Amino acid sequence: MPEADLSILNRVYEIILDRKENYDENSYVCKLLNHRKGMNKILEKVGEESIETILAVRNEDHKEIVSESSDLIFHLLVMLAANNVTLDEIASELSARHEEMKRD
Repeated sequence: MPEADLSILNRVYEIILDRKENYDENSYVCKLLNHRKGMNKILEKVGEESIETILAVRNEDHKEIVSESSDLIFHLLVMLAANNVTLDEIASELSARHEEMKRD
């Protein structure tokens, strides 16, 4: 099974981090990170995209599964950045879990 090039996740995350540090009034990410609802707005988006992904899967709509999953992952990246969680931390956790699975 070929491995996907997931470097795009790092590039998107870097842009999100840049938007976190450098406000741009035209940036959707800046609007999310600085919304009057604070973290609740980001969590609303994560929840919304989760539900839309679930519905796409339930409807067996491959194109929508890809689209909604991409939206969900993007909003998860915004949530992680807002909480100062790095992709290195996520990768380390997944690696540790992978090692555990190999032992089972």
